[in-house]
Amino acid sequence: MPVTIRTAVPEDAAGLAEVAAATFALACPPHTTEEAKATFIAEVLSESCFAEYLSDPERALFLAQESDGLMVGYTMLVFREPKDPDVLAAISSHPSAELSKCYVRAGHHGVGVAARLMSESLDRARARGASGVWLGVNEENARAQRFYAKHGFERVGTKHFLVGDRLEDDYVMELGLNPRRP
Repeated sequence: MPVTIRTAVPEDAAGLAEVAAATFALACPPHTTEEAKATFIAEVLSESCFAEYLSDPERALFLAQESDGLMVGYTMLVFREPKDPDVLAAISSHPSAELSKCYVRAGHHGVGVAARLMSESLDRARARGASGVWLGVNEENARAQRFYAKHGFERVGTKHFLVGDRLEDDYVMELGLNPRRP
């Protein structure tokens, strides 16, 4: 079924929360407990959280949607400098944007949906004046790391990411959007 990519709007909050709940576990390492996943989804990926994200002018969300209305993936950019000191020490492009979320349903992996979401996100980051985009990816998520590397991201550092009551180790990856010439 054809998939379109579009900018998310406030009416998409419930659908985005549903996609987030269905896809978050795909990025978690095997040791992440069901309780930790559920807590994270409730605290960060709920419909009310997405309603807030969609009303925040420093964020842009994109969704991938089949012609029958089924949402199959999404991305979220955050247009502000990171507060995490480990990220600040690792990235070199400023102003930066964070690719905070990039998820696609398992049945739509490997068919170009994530690449199209990435392209739309990077285009928006450029249009908003970001000179680089950074992200955090769990150090055990080799599939995601390969995807990001394929799109030009390079590992530049590490940071921690709280899921439930456990600190996970993430790689910080960065892509320069406007490389400087020597």
